[in-house]
Amino acid sequence: MSDRLPKIRTKNIWIPLMLAIVLIVGLISGFYLNKYLGSKRDFATILERNDRLEEMIDIIHEKYVDSISSDSLYNDAIEGILSHLDPHTSYIPAKDFEAVNATLEGNFKGVGMEYQIVRDTPMVSMITLNSPAFFAGIETGDQLLKINDTVVAGVNVSKAELVRRVRKNPAPEVNITLYRPIEQRTITLKVKKGEVPVGSIDAAYMLDKETGYIKIKRFSANTYDEFLKSCTYLKESGMKKLIVDVRQNAGGYLEAATEIADEFINGNKLLVYTYGSKIGRENYNAYRNGIFETGRLMIMVDEASASASEILAGAIQDWDRGVIIGRNTYGKGLVQEQFEMGDGAAMRITVARYYTPVGRSIQRSYEDGRDKYFWEQQQNREGIDTMMRGPKFYTGENNRVVYGGGGIEPDVTVTRDEESYSPVLAKIINDPRLDQFIYQYFLSHYKLFKSLQSFRDFDARVYFDPSLSRALDAVGNEISPQYAMIVRIKPNEMKLLQNYVKASWARILYSNEGYYKVMNRSDKMLNDAQKIINGEEYSKIINGQRGKPAQ
Repeated sequence: MSDRLPKIRTKNIWIPLMLAIVLIVGLISGFYLNKYLGSKRDFATILERNDRLEEMIDIIHEKYVDSISSDSLYNDAIEGILSHLDPHTSYIPAKDFEAVNATLEGNFKGVGMEYQIVRDTPMVSMITLNSPAFFAGIETGDQLLKINDTVVAGVNVSKAELVRRVRKNPAPEVNITLYRPIEQRTITLKVKKGEVPVGSIDAAYMLDKETGYIKIKRFSANTYDEFLKSCTYLKESGMKKLIVDVRQNAGGYLEAATEIADEFINGNKLLVYTYGSKIGRENYNAYRNGIFETGRLMIMVDEASASASEILAGAIQDWDRGVIIGRNTYGKGLVQEQFEMGDGAAMRITVARYYTPVGRSIQRSYEDGRDKYFWEQQQNREGIDTMMRGPKFYTGENNRVVYGGGGIEPDVTVTRDEESYSPVLAKIINDPRLDQFIYQYFLSHYKLFKSLQSFRDFDARVYFDPSLSRALDAVGNEISPQYAMIVRIKPNEMKLLQNYVKASWARILYSNEGYYKVMNRSDKMLNDAQKIINGEEYSKIINGQRGKPAQ
């Protein structure tokens, strides 16, 4: 008995003390919760409105004359709420959440293969470096015969079905049976699914002895590290001038754009700032010695360069650090925060707007509603510029005039008409029969392609001799009766088509960088950028001595 007595007394002492602590914590928590929710709806209102929505959907489900999905009603209700907000606040259903976030996070779970259906059979068209497929020994050009026990060869399986059977299969590994043409044998490999890196730098190489080129596809969690690695490599290769290509780059993480801008802009200059009525103002300043603060710099943009791409271009332009070339950018200047929900879905809600260093808002007006906003976006994609100039600002170093309120207006304009293919050529390039020709020719000449030792070897040995030209002509004539006109009187367009075909083979062998190394040779905007960065016009633009055309 005496051994237990002290324990009983200790318990009696601690119980009221613990209750007191809980009571104090509860009071403090209640105070702050009330402060936080003071301007918000009370819980009774929340529950009442939620019950009302549930009741409506239950009645419709039970009594409505036609069958209808409850999930679709919920989604429509959500879309209805969001329709009263800005065009970029959005709801991400649970089924789409992983795919939507994979590109921003810089990886996803899978095996790391891309496919092209050739003669009813999937062919591996690209392998992601350092992916499970790469380490398992799968090669471009391999033809898929079976995935686990399911035959996929000769049955016209869709790419979506392949993704479902490989990446979306919940099993941790997948058995892939393939045929390797160069070895003329069938191989079965067990591939364990894992993290597949999603690269954001498509190409980084030297255009000439002094000029580097970097193509940034997106601004994700890994972009800054990839950029720094690419820029270091180019500097070691002799780079003194740099062209950064953010065309068709829809943006991503704001921090990725500011980190890259910091590598170009010296001191502790303001790179961008955000302001929201609920969160106030936040400045993003340069804070390190950048890797490329003094060499000549150009940024290539177009109508699809948005968000983080505009942050980078705006900072470079506002500090007169480089020349912007291309077309008016998209005009998306909204900062969004992602909120994950209990069912695996998420909502991206706008919490602030961002402003360039001199105070320009990049966001296009959406006062006339979402429909008009996205209609204008489509017009811009088709080459019809609907952007209106906003208020006038002046750059921080050389006092040049720049404009706010609707994207970044480039210092040098290259119109869409100057870059666009003719309708006939565009039709041929976008026709699936041309893709079939590209991949069938690759398989038919597999030994030649696989014998190439480097891109330089590929460039020298793969060219359009008479037999290859005749094969391409046959496809072109099948697609368009006007093709013969291109052959006869438009040799430049014929060269563009041949360039595209060769670039597609380079992509199979050398990934996206190989593709851009070939395609960039016929890129009008890039050619103009090279002339400017290597000539006297560059300094005139930076110093405000070159006038813009009147608009």
